Amino acid sequence: MTAIPTTLVLQSTDVKSLRELLGVFAEAFEDHASYVARQPEDAYLGALLANPLFVAIAAFDGPRIVGGLAGYVLPKFEQPRRECYLYDLAVLDSHRRRGLATALIEHLKREAAARGAYVIFVQADLGDDPAIALYSRLGVREDVLHFDIDVADPPA
Repeated sequence: MTAIPTTLVLQSTDVKSLRELLGVFAEAFEDHASYVARQPEDAYLGALLANPLFVAIAAFDGPRIVGGLAGYVLPKFEQPRRECYLYDLAVLDSHRRRGLATALIEHLKREAAARGAYVIFVQADLGDDPAIALYSRLGVREDVLHFDIDVADPPA
């Protein structure tokens, strides 16, 4: 069995790596339009990586990024604490079933705690059985409804 690739938190100077990670998301989610077609300028991505409320962790197999995640640290208003929202997590097909997603989440747990978060929360789509199985092993499942509210069109 091959070793689990190295996971690293991307820093403000790692814009090239963040772009490579966006390519991994595009491939894994089959969504080139969202992740690759209209990427922001380097300055935007560098500022995002420098923001302590954003975290990107990439998994490297040698020099190549083969997986990763992106998350947001959210300051709470009801208590002086933070939560971490795991927004995206993907591993290339060639590197799945090796414990890499779990390793990425374990790294995020340490990073989220260092940034003041007390919990990580994540969504999974119905029918995405591998993601649901992974998150069920690592956390407590809550069945909720998710709504996207378009900000461009006011309600009728």
